Amino acid sequence: MSSFLYKLGKSAYDKPWHFVISWIAILGIVLALLGVNGIHGSSEMKIEGTESQKVLDQLAKELPAASGGQASIVFTAPNGERLDTPDRLTAISKAVNDVYALDYVINPAKLAAEAGVTAAEGPSSSSGQGAQQAQQAAPAEMPPYGPLMVNGVPVPGVMLASNGSVALFQFQFTVQQMSLPKSVPDSVIDAAMAVQDNGTGITALPSDSLTTKTSVGSTEGIGLIVAAIVLLMTLGSVVAAGLPLLTSILGVAISVGGAFAFSKFIHMTDVTPALALMVGLAVGIDYSLFIVNRQRRMMLDQHLSAREAASRAVGTAGGAVFFAGLTVIIALCGMLVIGIEFLSTMALVAAASVLINVLIALTLLPALLGFVGERIVSVKARAKNSAQTNKASRQGTAERWVTGVLKKRWLVIVGIIVVLGVAALPATKMEMGIPSGASANLDTMARQSYDAISQGFGEGFNGPLLLVAESKNPGSPVTPEMLNKLVQDIQKHKDVSLVTPMGVNKTGDMAIISLIPQSGPTDTATKSLVEDLRASDSDIAQTNGVTIGVTGFTAINIDMSSKLAEAFPIYVGVIVVLSLIILLLVFRSIIVPIKATVGFLLSVLATFGITTAVFQWGWVHSLFGFDTGGPLLSFMPIMVTGILYGLAMDYQVFLVSSMRESYVHGHRGAKSVIHGYDQASRVVVAAAVIMVSVFAGFIFAPDIMIKQIGFALAAGILIDAFIVRMALVPAVMAVFGDHAWWLPKWIDRILPNLDVEGDKLIAELKAKEDGENKNVRSKARVVH
Repeated sequence: MSSFLYKLGKSAYDKPWHFVISWIAILGIVLALLGVNGIHGSSEMKIEGTESQKVLDQLAKELPAASGGQASIVFTAPNGERLDTPDRLTAISKAVNDVYALDYVINPAKLAAEAGVTAAEGPSSSSGQGAQQAQQAAPAEMPPYGPLMVNGVPVPGVMLASNGSVALFQFQFTVQQMSLPKSVPDSVIDAAMAVQDNGTGITALPSDSLTTKTSVGSTEGIGLIVAAIVLLMTLGSVVAAGLPLLTSILGVAISVGGAFAFSKFIHMTDVTPALALMVGLAVGIDYSLFIVNRQRRMMLDQHLSAREAASRAVGTAGGAVFFAGLTVIIALCGMLVIGIEFLSTMALVAAASVLINVLIALTLLPALLGFVGERIVSVKARAKNSAQTNKASRQGTAERWVTGVLKKRWLVIVGIIVVLGVAALPATKMEMGIPSGASANLDTMARQSYDAISQGFGEGFNGPLLLVAESKNPGSPVTPEMLNKLVQDIQKHKDVSLVTPMGVNKTGDMAIISLIPQSGPTDTATKSLVEDLRASDSDIAQTNGVTIGVTGFTAINIDMSSKLAEAFPIYVGVIVVLSLIILLLVFRSIIVPIKATVGFLLSVLATFGITTAVFQWGWVHSLFGFDTGGPLLSFMPIMVTGILYGLAMDYQVFLVSSMRESYVHGHRGAKSVIHGYDQASRVVVAAAVIMVSVFAGFIFAPDIMIKQIGFALAAGILIDAFIVRMALVPAVMAVFGDHAWWLPKWIDRILPNLDVEGDKLIAELKAKEDGENKNVRSKARVVH
């Protein structure tokens, strides 16, 4: 491997234009595809096989209109005023009619006609029996509400709070939002904004599902600025610092652009490209940094030419980059075993971003180094290095630190385990879900809409549920009497606010019911309600002889969290096994893989604990730019575990391989740990600071999902790099001493020698140099 990479690096250095033009051509192809196919994204996170998805699939088959996405617009009057004045009623009525006139938007009457019933009342209708009973059965503490009336006629789909200050217009599309043409939600928002702009004083708040979400903001540039400063401090040259930034930006341009280019053919959530950008920038900068730093050290310490140093850097550090990138890719692709489509897409796009950045680091970077030539090390840097070499040897910061750690190794080990264990405790209370308007920032339209609905009608109106009831006796129709009794029984449930029959399918054996809970979409009470309704042995199901399926935001949330919670232990098991195998191959040791895996588990558990305390409990929330705590993103633990594993192994490979190299070259016991740490720690620390900075830049993104992922990755790298790798690893390595490199002989014989650090390559090059020197001396003797 190292010999191949050495030749690749030398070829790229000698023929830079071949590689540069090739990568520019790839970027051009991506941009062309992007122009042809356009950008397609979705906020839908669908999990096949779950109860809620089965209901949606069933509705799509039996009554397509009922399976469409839901949306709403909230109208509010100025403080102390009402909406039911003539001019305001006219404006709202016009907006409602304009929305109903759009393609892909249906009203309750149209849905009832398609369902084959004469009168199916929407949640806001007062004329249907189900709605009347719901009003009568509503608890006294719930704020009363009724239909918005214009000239004595209810406006379909619109409810008015009793104080007259808030009106809620709920409507449904014939398809899911992701399948809508962009013009449809834009037209809905235009209709709402027309009410707000007509001088009546009304404020219109479209629901979050209608607005275009910006996953990435402008704060990510802060991370790049910090990365540039760290690169400059580490490499000491503007030219050298600029190369990792340039290659990483090209890498994410190709990977993220490629993901968008193919978004027409794959289901890609809004979070997917942001994740690829996040991971791609971090690993792209780090991998190029490792190679450039190695080249510069070879030029300064071994006095090699820029050409030879670049080739050897690709052959040695490039091997570590290759295997470090491979661990990230394997960890991400491991998510495919979970079998969740949107999660698999996220993993594959992020893995592709890592792969592209590895290839760029191994091919384009040495080509760019060929253009730079000897200028990669400035005259000032050479003079400074010579001056330091001529001075008496003295301990540097890294050597003093690791020496102190080794002196108090047991205190360090026990202290770190205790601290990270305490940090992990909040993870035992972690609640998973999909963030809603309840946890959005106070100044956002989503939060203002959520609060207005809650104050006017109750929190449950923010998360309506859709029920499908079927007779337990196959072929038996759902009669109007059965439907009426079922509605009454459901209405008696303690956490139900409003139940409305929406109609039956054409064959008459399936009823569709709208239900408004009393509690909010992410409340425990609403989750209990969904579970009660689904239970086949519940009083409601048995008394009415039906089975009830439930879908809607809360139901989907429950199913997604449950599915991911089941998959998480399996995925962690896959990660642990992969970790042991890969590290066994790289380090040819039994102790090192076990120690590395335990350290990673400590890091990831502490990361989840801290993330729970900040984003769920709301600790120091103002520091990170959000107002209200809420559930953690359902797929965050799996996604963060995969990425953190891969990145943690990056630092493990670069740090411990340096210790192994020191051991192989004759250092023993604590000396091999100190020498290896001293050689690698500076660049590992710089790489970790860069990675933390890049991830931290995403904490202040407008999307709460990106905030959570960015924070978890930044905290995870901070813990793993600076606590586990910089302190726990050398302490544990010192405890085991030379035994850390023990490997049974029978395993040693069957394992391939990957030569990650390029020992074979260096030996081959030395032998070649000795042979050339011998020939030169022989020729010299012949001449004399």
